[in-house]
Amino acid sequence: MKRNLSAALVVLLLFSLMPHVQAAEVSAASAVLMEEESGKVLYEKNAHDQRLIASVTKLMTALVALESGHSLQEEVVVPEQWTGVEGSSIYLRPGERITLETLLYGMLLHSGNDAATAVAGICGGTVEEFVDQMNAKAAELGMKDSHFTNPSGLNDEDHYSSAYDMALLARACLANESLARIVSTKSISLGGRVFTNHNKLLWRYEGCLGLKTGYTEKAGRTLVSAAEREGMTLICVTLNAPNDWADHTALLDESFACYQSCLLAQEGELLCSLPVQDSLIPFCPIQAGESARMCLKKDQKVERELLLDTHILVSPVRQGTRVGEVVYRTQEEEIRIPLVTGQTVTSCVVSAGPVERLWERLQNLLPG
Repeated sequence: MKRNLSAALVVLLLFSLMPHVQAAEVSAASAVLMEEESGKVLYEKNAHDQRLIASVTKLMTALVALESGHSLQEEVVVPEQWTGVEGSSIYLRPGERITLETLLYGMLLHSGNDAATAVAGICGGTVEEFVDQMNAKAAELGMKDSHFTNPSGLNDEDHYSSAYDMALLARACLANESLARIVSTKSISLGGRVFTNHNKLLWRYEGCLGLKTGYTEKAGRTLVSAAEREGMTLICVTLNAPNDWADHTALLDESFACYQSCLLAQEGELLCSLPVQDSLIPFCPIQAGESARMCLKKDQKVERELLLDTHILVSPVRQGTRVGEVVYRTQEEEIRIPLVTGQTVTSCVVSAGPVERLWERLQNLLPG
């Protein structure tokens, strides 16, 4: 008995000394946790599996619409073919006048399929032409596991995406100011309608920036969310997740606890200096040509290496001249940014005037 107890204590001690790196268990068939600024994947599960995605499709619909050049205040008369669409609805009526802005809020907050059809009709001319634009945008974003056949997310075997692709889409959506504002709205009254966001994380999770929910019986529960804390934004995607709220909370909590977004260099930051030949100013400051950040584990170290093209400058020197690069490196990745001169440095060598040049010529003519 004592021998068994001792063995158990040894096992327990060894376990306590092991690093706790196991990711949170999730109910989702596919999942991704991505750092927004860098696109670095912090967690993945079947990330590239092609699946039905339901109404998170509407994020692509909104992005294409907002990049189409149509004004949010553009008002249209609703034709009958935009009404009575299958699934969730904001109950558009034939002949009513409505703005594109109202339709976008109705599509993203209330998940109206009729609103999605109307948005496609306004911004694409026809739904079919708009879907072509959706697929073109997916290709532009590098969404290699995606194909769209409709603007709402209704089930279709040729309409699919992956958790990773939806995270790429979420990055693009957060970069669009109007879209980021809409998906973060909890509730709004527009055009005689009140829309309340279906995304419960906006109320339940600190720092949640919103995005989109989805559900069909075949796709299951789908959810794309984002949250920001201490200057770091994380994107979480789950597909076919029976317990999606808990999945997102666990993945976000674990990643915020383990990772941080570190500012490696600020544009204009002094990193070194170089001597200058033929100048009254002996040294020229060398600065970071742009800012750089890296998503790191909280105990992770970063190496820095300055790679200079020269070890001495010759005047005159123009401010902003590239003189090399600085490399920030971990075992997994590296970031390179340019090194540039921080100021203009003039030459101290004075050009000879016409009298001096004439005297030099006379001296050359005289016998040695």
